[in-house]
Amino acid sequence: MNFPMTAGMPLDQILEGDCIDLLANLPADSVDLVFADPPYNLQLQNELRRPDNSLVDGVDAPWDKFTNFAAYDDFTRTWLGACRRVLKPSGTLWVIGSYHNIYRVGAILQDLDFWILNDIVWIKSNPMPNFRGVRFTNAHETLIWAQKDRSSRYTFNHQTMRALNEELQMRSDWYLPLCVGRERLRANGTKLHPTQKPVALLYRVLAASTNPGDVVLDPFFGTGTTGEAAIRLNRHWIGIEKEPLYIQSARERLANIHPDLAEMETGQKSDLRQKIRLPFGSLLEYGYLHAGDTLYLGKEQTIQAEITRQGRLTFNGQTGSIHELASKLQNRQANGWTDWFYRDPEDLQLYPLDRLRQRIISSQECKSDE
Repeated sequence: MNFPMTAGMPLDQILEGDCIDLLANLPADSVDLVFADPPYNLQLQNELRRPDNSLVDGVDAPWDKFTNFAAYDDFTRTWLGACRRVLKPSGTLWVIGSYHNIYRVGAILQDLDFWILNDIVWIKSNPMPNFRGVRFTNAHETLIWAQKDRSSRYTFNHQTMRALNEELQMRSDWYLPLCVGRERLRANGTKLHPTQKPVALLYRVLAASTNPGDVVLDPFFGTGTTGEAAIRLNRHWIGIEKEPLYIQSARERLANIHPDLAEMETGQKSDLRQKIRLPFGSLLEYGYLHAGDTLYLGKEQTIQAEITRQGRLTFNGQTGSIHELASKLQNRQANGWTDWFYRDPEDLQLYPLDRLRQRIISSQECKSDE
């Protein structure tokens, strides 16, 4: 099969078909990062119903069905091996899964000589409950981050991640909501894809471990979340998907996505049982603000600062966090959330940054539609 090529690679395109077949046609050592959201092999035997007897829209698609664990392991070993071939020596791979599959995937990663760098726990702020009450609520998924060649230098944007987490080192527990509300793609009122991931999750992955211009490959592209994050961060992407409905929806979705003015790396940390604490970078992660946007110190608009690509503010050669710069410019201890204002694109009025922060908090506390 011949791909339309850009600089020798089918960049910024969705390749239609089985990932194992199509990966064989990509050049070796050509991809900077792989993000994979493979079938979880959920092994569901019966319908899942809520206490009111309504049916839960779970994962029952044929692509998630395997005859046994051995078949799933063979599939995993094959696609991981194909991804390893196309990764650059300096490249890294992220794979996400649940308790159904992630331990098997992790063992096979090590068998294939990947070197595991981190396991990240995505803690869902609005998880689907265990309706039967026979187990703990499954409120997290696990991401494994691994490098192809242990001796090679890999990309990790540590300082930028720190800056966007209000100078705190980014931890391996990430509090992010499920894909709900307007972000969730639907067809005829039902979820288009049963395991669509939130853009914030992919945005953080790519911001942490790639640079502008890098090539990101997603062998299970689904509805295009990886592509959206890559476009916003000025990365190239290659998606592989075999389901026609997902392909069509992904193309329509990505046609309306545009790069941020400058690439952003961001982080977020919260505790939903206590007072929720969010870094300023969360506003960029969720797309409420972008690098290059203007913020106003008070409604007078006499001091206008620009958001930098590191998630700080700059004004007349002075740079700092929203709190640092507001304090310095006003000669007092300031709260950047209430002192800095943004212009709402809909009504063109000025509002304090805290208004956007509360929107994120509300989205995390909202009831899941899963």
